[in-house]
Amino acid sequence: MYDSPQRVMITAAGGGIGQRIAERFAEQGARVHASDIDADGLDRAFAGNPNVTGTPLDVTDQARVGAWFDAALADLGGLDILVNCAGTAGPTANVEDMDFEEWRRCLSINLDGQFLCSQCAIPPMKAQGSGLIVNFSSTAGLVGFPRRAPYATAKWGVIGFTKTQAMELGPFGIRANCICPGPVEGDRMDRVIEAEAAKTGRSQGDVRADVTGSVSLRSFVTADDMADTVLFLASPAAKKITGQALAVDGHTERL
Repeated sequence: MYDSPQRVMITAAGGGIGQRIAERFAEQGARVHASDIDADGLDRAFAGNPNVTGTPLDVTDQARVGAWFDAALADLGGLDILVNCAGTAGPTANVEDMDFEEWRRCLSINLDGQFLCSQCAIPPMKAQGSGLIVNFSSTAGLVGFPRRAPYATAKWGVIGFTKTQAMELGPFGIRANCICPGPVEGDRMDRVIEAEAAKTGRSQGDVRADVTGSVSLRSFVTADDMADTVLFLASPAAKKITGQALAVDGHTERL
């Protein structure tokens, strides 16, 4: 482990994957500054946790992202790790039926938000000559996703963004990797299944069975699986791992 507590910033930490990552870092003694668009969820997630502070944040708002970083960096005294976890499932429709504003909103949350946060994280990391950026992509960013074009497009973009960051930042001692989760157990996946069932006229049970049947391990991954991977990337054991898109998905055979 590291000699001093790691200083961590995490987006979308008011629930799900982001919350579990923040909790796990805090359990290891890290100092965490979290954000989420859901202010109430953020308060509930970390009430009474002295190692985690939180700020409501829309990651697509450049001014608010900058203000979050100003506050967090003053609080933490620097930054070792940025986890870009914020994202949205976006609309479910064929390309020809897609609403343009819904398309743009999905790309903005999933891709622009990572750009804005990374842009603020890089200068302090460069100044100290070290750092780690972990971006969240998806297996949809590796193979595509029918009826979820904006989501898949954004997640492919995250991989290209991550690899480019690794190239630009490596000479400054900064690593950048992205994680490609498969279907993650939880409320968000439940909503995806519900939307797909409504769009195709199938039952939610049939959609769920089809999703798990497309994974070699025949099961969803969990928020803890994602946290395990992020903590590994933040450990000395991963000090030479950068520019990678790590699929944590039980092996997706098809979508």
